[in-house]
Amino acid sequence: MQLGRRDFVKLAAGAGALPLLSERALAQLVPNPPSIRPPSPAEHAAMGRLAQSFMAKYEVPALSFAIGYAGAIVHQAAYGVADRERNEAATPQHLFRIASISKMITSATLFRLIEESRVKLGDRVFGPGALLGTDYGAPPYSPGIDQITLEHLLTHTGGGWSNDGRDPMFTHPHMDHTQLISWTLSNRPLDRLPGQHFAYSNFGYCVLGRVIEKLTGQRYADHVRSEVLGRCGITDMTIAGNTRDQRQPGEVAYYSLAENPYDMNVRRMDSHGGWIATPTDLVQFLMHVDGYARPANILRPRTIQAMTSAPSYSPDYAKGFSVNKSDNWWHNGSLPGTSTIAVRTHGGFCWAAFTNTRRQNTNMDNDLDTLNWTMARQVGEWRVA
Repeated sequence: MQLGRRDFVKLAAGAGALPLLSERALAQLVPNPPSIRPPSPAEHAAMGRLAQSFMAKYEVPALSFAIGYAGAIVHQAAYGVADRERNEAATPQHLFRIASISKMITSATLFRLIEESRVKLGDRVFGPGALLGTDYGAPPYSPGIDQITLEHLLTHTGGGWSNDGRDPMFTHPHMDHTQLISWTLSNRPLDRLPGQHFAYSNFGYCVLGRVIEKLTGQRYADHVRSEVLGRCGITDMTIAGNTRDQRQPGEVAYYSLAENPYDMNVRRMDSHGGWIATPTDLVQFLMHVDGYARPANILRPRTIQAMTSAPSYSPDYAKGFSVNKSDNWWHNGSLPGTSTIAVRTHGGFCWAAFTNTRRQNTNMDNDLDTLNWTMARQVGEWRVA
């Protein structure tokens, strides 16, 4: 995101607790926004020209975009081709891999469980008496592993297993979740003790998916669809397949000049990067956790504040949401063949934009973010700051 960092008020409640603020006081922080009109034909055309320019710059086959406000989808559009081989035009109904935007969904799912008093942020994850117990191997662990808490994993401060050249999620593609987590605990010591340093960890969010399964007795995707996505009115989201032939009906094809989009175990990425969705789906999700009065959120105001409040040692990342001092929340997603972004703005808007390619070592991700803001600003009455 291009806006500056956000300085959240730090929570003073004890470890694992939600902030002790009244629902009424928190609700007053976010007034009910007025209704707005959709773009005019001329404004729609101006947005399209901006999209086409971005697509030409980065050789993007398809781009899909949606904007929501106060519970309503006020604009959606798609450009280009969803499948070059079939010459299939992209539509707003096409599904895309959303990559790490999935972390927002996993976080919201866990915070619903926190609201239900089924788990606390301070609960330990591994070892006797912890959330996952010894399901993935018994002590002795490498130093610090048995001290990792749910909050550490949500904030990427678990102390290791970062998204670098040794990211566990991109190794051993034939292992299932149980095998991979067990192998990692046995063979990959932490780099430092938990709670001291931010290091973005796909593996940490993979573990969070298993926590959800342990707490609910359901498969991760099944629980999320029923208890989170369903409450947002979303019915078509699912976990991606790995190969081109495993695409879901209505899913785009993915393209890359230098990478193979079908050479990954995307299905194993479920809770950190595995969902497919339309931009409208993500906007619907965001509008139900955005803290605004309309539509009714699926989480309480104090829960949303806890979920989007960052620790002092990582002021740019809360718990599944990137944040800044302007009170914008967002997440990017990036995989071979995929570049995505979903944003909740401080002005009441939520939007998402997905593409079916990525260009590494370029400014594509930042430019996709800028494109969202610039397209929304084509409607002057929207007052997009």
